[in-house]
Amino acid sequence: MSSLTVRKLDVDLAQGFGRRWLGGDAYRTQFFNALSMTFPIGEQMFIDSLRAIPDALLADPVLRAEVKDFVGQEATHRYMHIQYNAELERQGLSFVTEKRILRRVRRIDGFGVRNRVAITCALEHYTAMLADGVLRHPEWIADAEPALRRLWEWHAVEELEHKAVAFDAYRAAGGGYWRRVLWFLHVSLVFWFDNFWQTAHNLHRDGALWKIGTWASAARTWFGRRGLAWHMAGPVLAYFSPSFHPWQHDNRALLKTWLDSNSDAYRAVRTTAP
Repeated sequence: MSSLTVRKLDVDLAQGFGRRWLGGDAYRTQFFNALSMTFPIGEQMFIDSLRAIPDALLADPVLRAEVKDFVGQEATHRYMHIQYNAELERQGLSFVTEKRILRRVRRIDGFGVRNRVAITCALEHYTAMLADGVLRHPEWIADAEPALRRLWEWHAVEELEHKAVAFDAYRAAGGGYWRRVLWFLHVSLVFWFDNFWQTAHNLHRDGALWKIGTWASAARTWFGRRGLAWHMAGPVLAYFSPSFHPWQHDNRALLKTWLDSNSDAYRAVRTTAP
């Protein structure tokens, strides 16, 4: 039986949210907005890559069930971030990296299964690192508007919950070490270039790109005491170990704490039996 649960989040984004919904901080708001803009495309790519694995390679019934629920969770995330991004568009924030990302995804769709899933593994590792930070360091988004804080925390919980599914599917499909780490190096460059470019564009549209306070916030966000750079350094290096597995960093206690404390925020939609 799958260890995953597909959940419907009790958040309505139809009413919109503030232009600087994260504590009035332009940099942090636009950084998270830039991430959200890429999620619907990325999550569909993850879904398609795992669906492309032949059934014969997914012999383990538990893994097959987890792949199905991985797809269910990612589809729900995609739906919520489409709503989120519609509000960003209403606020005048355009998705300037969209065409480039779509062209890249079309190329990836033509790759072999192992390459496609290796790329998904790399991106899932980044989402897991960011998800861990959102839950481990609540000050990252503690001053967010309640609906947006709930959305990001729920997304973080489910990213941690399924963080090993693509990796396990990759190994089941016969994926090896060098393919995995070489794609991780490539994905790291592309992912962060796209995010920084989109964040800068968002800040420009927000009228905050050239303000000292914006870049002071960026420095704190990345290099402060619990900044992103320090938080991700260890997990990034861990990915290069030949014996790496996502659950070597067991953070299930973080997601359990949130689920127990926010049981009114969601309802289970479906779990998959083998």
